[in-house]
Amino acid sequence: MTDKPSLTLKRQLKASPARIFKAWTDPAKLVHWWGPHDTEEGSVEAETDLRVGGAFRIRLKTSDGRSHEASGTYQEIAPNEGLVMTWLASADAPGLVTVTFRGEAGGTMLTLTHDGLADEASRASHQAIWAGAIERLERFVTRGGKK
Repeated sequence: MTDKPSLTLKRQLKASPARIFKAWTDPAKLVHWWGPHDTEEGSVEAETDLRVGGAFRIRLKTSDGRSHEASGTYQEIAPNEGLVMTWLASADAPGLVTVTFRGEAGGTMLTLTHDGLADEASRASHQAIWAGAIERLERFVTRGGKK
């Protein structure tokens, strides 16, 4: 049996682990940063049930008018430290996303790993999507988490 591709991204963010955790888990904050670079402003809708076994669902439109949705369930929740969640987006195979927030001098090291990607093309696509989302997150949390 062959292993499915995965990807890992790391980014130093100039915000506390608590601020970043809240941005990932509070729907009122998620709507301001979630999505790739070409996310249509104001199009993001988010629902979270922040408990192990609780579900999340995020919907958005990109600038080309296409709608996208991601959903899953929380497998692990460590407040201000990280999340593990199942991941299903559009026509993708189900995957697992692990995101950790490690406090460091001057901010937080965010590490995101997405396991179970369908193939190398999916890996490349998700790498660009996650990179865009993390850049949007960085802009959001460095503004103090306010829109």
